[in-house]
Amino acid sequence: MKDFILNSTAVFQISVFTITLYYLVISVFGLYKKKDNTEYKGDEKRFALIVAAHNEEMVVGHIVESLKNLDYSKDLYDIFVIADNCTDGTAEVARNFGAVVYERFDGEKRGKGYALEWMFSKIFEMDKKYDAIVVFDADNLASRNFLKEMNKKLQEGYKVVQGYLDSKNPHDSWISESYSIAFWTSNRLFQLSRANLGLSNQIGGTGFCVDVEILKELGWGATCLTEDLEFTCKLVLNGYKVGWAHDAVIYDEKPLTLKQSWNQRKRWMQGFTDVASRFFTKLMKKAIKDRDFVAFDCAIYTIQPFVIVAFGLAAVLTFLQNNSEHGLNIFVINYLFNPIVWIIFSMFQFLFTPFVMTLENKLSRRMFVFFTLYSFNIAIFNMAFDSTVKLVVTVAAHTAYLLVFTAVLLAVEGKQSLKIFVWYLLYGIYTLTWVPITIQGIIDKDKKEWSHTKHTRQISINEIESIDSKSVA
Repeated sequence: MKDFILNSTAVFQISVFTITLYYLVISVFGLYKKKDNTEYKGDEKRFALIVAAHNEEMVVGHIVESLKNLDYSKDLYDIFVIADNCTDGTAEVARNFGAVVYERFDGEKRGKGYALEWMFSKIFEMDKKYDAIVVFDADNLASRNFLKEMNKKLQEGYKVVQGYLDSKNPHDSWISESYSIAFWTSNRLFQLSRANLGLSNQIGGTGFCVDVEILKELGWGATCLTEDLEFTCKLVLNGYKVGWAHDAVIYDEKPLTLKQSWNQRKRWMQGFTDVASRFFTKLMKKAIKDRDFVAFDCAIYTIQPFVIVAFGLAAVLTFLQNNSEHGLNIFVINYLFNPIVWIIFSMFQFLFTPFVMTLENKLSRRMFVFFTLYSFNIAIFNMAFDSTVKLVVTVAAHTAYLLVFTAVLLAVEGKQSLKIFVWYLLYGIYTLTWVPITIQGIIDKDKKEWSHTKHTRQISINEIESIDSKSVA
């Protein structure tokens, strides 16, 4: 029985480690950002900009205003707002700011995917023709160069392009900060890395551009809770790749509370699980039949909910083995490495995200030095304590180290730097919550209820640009 437990957990842990290694190897290619030496051929493509809105009277005016002020020929784009099943003043506000508003009322086909499909058909029937359609959410703000970057990518031959998803309220709460960290790192380690490798990027739900002819050819048909992932899979199956515009920035409002975050992420995982059940096998068949690594990479991405649960289970098994008095005969991955190698890897893992944040100008180099100094606790406590030391002693030692370090950081750098540091530590808790959220999402994958996030934050693109310029300085 002991051999069975050891062998079973060994197969499981090594499999999880292999997937982790795959993600790590891919992400390394995002550390380098190529210089764009492409000569801009001028404003050329004609765009229909669509803003999907459901009861968004508080924020819809700001997105329309930011789109009106884009640095692009005004006669080459129009702004449309879908007031989808609205019971407030969304339509009136959008019209007052200068958008063309289409009001939709459908009690059965609810959700953004259905609203977009309805609006696409309207645009196809218009006398005025467009080369591409760009989709935004009502709480977004767009960088002034957004359409120039999209125009450039379309000129390069891409049919679908995703922009950089940033946060317009990163420092409002530890939850919005955690969301922001997740998006900053994903933009660099997931999206830019795949662009550099020639793989397909993933549509992020907002801030993406689609060639009208491709949309007509394939049809939208993406009406699940994660319509962006569904359409990405559809594109890859038909031989298309999603391009990436790292400098076309969309600022998105992040949830402030754990409850809001939980509901939103649960919806994402429901949609992911639904898409995985319908597309994983098809993508893997294409990957094997056509020797298509793009399809393989996309297939691996669709099963993210199951990978998250596997990571969580692996962490629990490791904890049980390392903190049981006599050991449970469970295989843990650090058996494969020299302890020094594992310590170095653990420090690297802790510092990798702050390093990426520094590359993205979201964290100062000075603060990165403090993160580096703090990471030495990993080496110190691994050498000072072995598995025989009681857990309560280890926790007490770590707590004392943390308190001394934060006191020094506060004295040297001030309250803002301390807040950034503490919230990064809380990011670990945010990451752990993905496990129960994902389990819920997998269980409820067939439930199609739409959980709308209420927006309470009004901020303009001018304020965002002012904050960004100060951060870079």
